[in-house]
Amino acid sequence: MDLEPLCPQEFAAETVYLNSAVMGLPPRRAVAAMAAVTAEWAAGRLHAPDFDGQVNRTRAAFARLVGLREGDVAIGATAAPLVGAVATALPEGAEVLLAEGEFTSVTGPFQHRPGLRVRQAPLERLAEAVSERTALVAVSAVQSADGRVADLAAIREATRAHGARLLVDATQALGWADLRDTGADYVVAAAYKWLLAPRGVAFLGIAPRAAEGLRPVAPGWYAGEDPWANCYDRIELAASARRFDSSPVWLCFAGAVESLALIEETGTERIGAHNLALAAYFREGLRAIGLRPLDQPRSAIVSVPGLGDAAKALETAGVRASVRAGNLRTGFHLYNGQGDADAALAVLRKLT
Repeated sequence: MDLEPLCPQEFAAETVYLNSAVMGLPPRRAVAAMAAVTAEWAAGRLHAPDFDGQVNRTRAAFARLVGLREGDVAIGATAAPLVGAVATALPEGAEVLLAEGEFTSVTGPFQHRPGLRVRQAPLERLAEAVSERTALVAVSAVQSADGRVADLAAIREATRAHGARLLVDATQALGWADLRDTGADYVVAAAYKWLLAPRGVAFLGIAPRAAEGLRPVAPGWYAGEDPWANCYDRIELAASARRFDSSPVWLCFAGAVESLALIEETGTERIGAHNLALAAYFREGLRAIGLRPLDQPRSAIVSVPGLGDAAKALETAGVRASVRAGNLRTGFHLYNGQGDADAALAVLRKLT
């Protein structure tokens, strides 16, 4: 096997970077775009409304990646406030079903909204835990702590059978997993991980059937139908999902539009096949040196329970990984190659 990075000319990492589950690497074109915008800002030549084009191109790219229309997508800076719009709309006493160990950007908006009944179940049993009392299931497509992949088809079937809504957090999946046909009512994602964007860009996709009853929690000027023409006195909210927009972090969208363009040009199917092949190679190498990674062949994240302390030795050797819930967590993306996996394995071999 000889797995080379898909587009090495686009990246400038000086480490063996296996940490995309924390933060993706920006492509050179995104770095250049942000530098150019910063220079224009410093020179006093920026025209703020020009950013709208970049915001909407980024919005459209996300819509294509999740199988929605551009008008079904709202933009924000982080995931939790977008999840909050869904949490706020639920009726008093509604039951929300969450996976045990779920990331708190998903759980927090429901756990801290008064009047909801929040219940948790193991990820592998989430579909069977849906009942006639369940109003909404909220789950990450790929779990942050260990990379486990949710059975979204089974969960969607269960929610439909019981008349419940489904919210999917795609933050750890979008960019390498095909999420165009999840059947989710809501898809939320922060773009700074596998979508390679600067931190400060997030999305909420709302299926048209699930839009009724949703209201912006704290709409600002950018949620207006014509933000630049109607900035004062009263906001006339946009008819589309833009009514959930928060004011964009302009510099971040200047980079994000380039990052998402690279993902689309390379192709999610190609990236996913590459990432999964590298992750499988790494798991096989771990087993060969006596370690026991979680068996999750559908995930680009490789997690080794109880090996979190090895992250320090890896970093000393120039290999970036992370520790989550005591696990050593690595992630393989389009800029990684077989040599990166081998470098990590060489360090870990010395520790066993």
